Amino acid sequence: MAHTAPDVDVVVIGAGLAGLGAAHRLRELGMSAIVLEAAGRIGGRAWTDHPAALGGSWFDMGAVWLHAAAENPLAAIAESAGETLLDSDALRQERTFVGTRPATPAELIDCSHAWPRFEAAADRLLHAMPDTSLDHVARHLPDDPWALTVESWEGPVICTVDADRLSLRDWRRNGLTGRNLQIEGGIGAFVQRRLGEGLTIRLNTAVTRIDWAGPGGRVAVETAQGTFEAGACIVTVSTGVLAAATIAFHPVLPPATQDSVHALPMGLAMKVALRATLADRLDLPAHCTVDRQITRSGEPLMIFQCWPFGHDYVQGWVGGATAWELARAGDAAAADFALGELRRLFGGRVDRLFSGGGAVVTHWESDPWVRGAYSYAVPGQADARRHLAAPLADGRLLFAGEACHDGLAGTLAGAWISGRDAGATASRALHG
Repeated sequence: MAHTAPDVDVVVIGAGLAGLGAAHRLRELGMSAIVLEAAGRIGGRAWTDHPAALGGSWFDMGAVWLHAAAENPLAAIAESAGETLLDSDALRQERTFVGTRPATPAELIDCSHAWPRFEAAADRLLHAMPDTSLDHVARHLPDDPWALTVESWEGPVICTVDADRLSLRDWRRNGLTGRNLQIEGGIGAFVQRRLGEGLTIRLNTAVTRIDWAGPGGRVAVETAQGTFEAGACIVTVSTGVLAAATIAFHPVLPPATQDSVHALPMGLAMKVALRATLADRLDLPAHCTVDRQITRSGEPLMIFQCWPFGHDYVQGWVGGATAWELARAGDAAAADFALGELRRLFGGRVDRLFSGGGAVVTHWESDPWVRGAYSYAVPGQADARRHLAAPLADGRLLFAGEACHDGLAGTLAGAWISGRDAGATASRALHG
């Protein structure tokens, strides 16, 4: 039977990094809070599994890295907690192919210079106009042999959306620099160990309705387990969940907020991991990244990390429209696509190497509590992140998450910082 829970200062919806960050900040400020999480675990898109198909090795199904480590508060938390931080950049070796052959030393140097050339061209475009789509950059570099490769990396692979659908200004604001760290045992496992401690969290508690204009400014949050009342509410679900309207808001959200949600749709990144059944390692070192030159706009690119930390599998990343198509086609089609990309570079030996081996395919698009990988801004809507984060009802209704952060959008750190900022805003709204 539905019941009304004891009052708390703030109800936080979602136990991903934004929700956990908000709850920790509220606790530091002496505020009471309860976190309602629809799934059966905390961490959101930070989820470490041990798939039998990969021999039980730890495998991050979603987020992998602590990006921009020098400014990433999660890196400091992990280090102070005694976690083993792995410098992914120092460990990684790279192999780039031109057609079916490895790139020459001169080509590799030219490729490394392609990113600053691409960024400079992007800045020239943004100086001349408010915004455009990412694919316009390569059009202004018609003689650059690596421009489309940069476009494919930065659009579908990193931002999880095809370049013609991505705001160039949003991409430029959220470019990542500095070291990328991994946590031994998986970043999702770290979240489970370290970031839920001391918080009041209700798992398997999906929110269905938020009444954010109650008497005296009170907020009522409805779930199948009962109604939770508070002075303020911080909503940290993804823009995919918000756009699907699985949570009803009363009164309805202002048009500017709704527009911001739809200006920040969810992209999709799919990981396909293939376990080797033979000793062949494709003449590649451990922790080796493999990619190839792209010469045609829109050509699918899957990049591979081979034998990470000495494990006996390769994992491929593909994003954007290709990822959505493979998700609809099913796991067998995704595994075949990955094998085909490897076969293009290494020949028929890959069929023997992975024959009978296990495979893992991620499916964030079908998770009802996520509905994609992370958000991107459509062209002309680079300010939507700031608009979505704007407090409503004098700070009693707030949105937070990676979609609400300018600078680290799409990252765990951006979500964490956004959640902490929302916690501080809610505290000021309630107690000054």
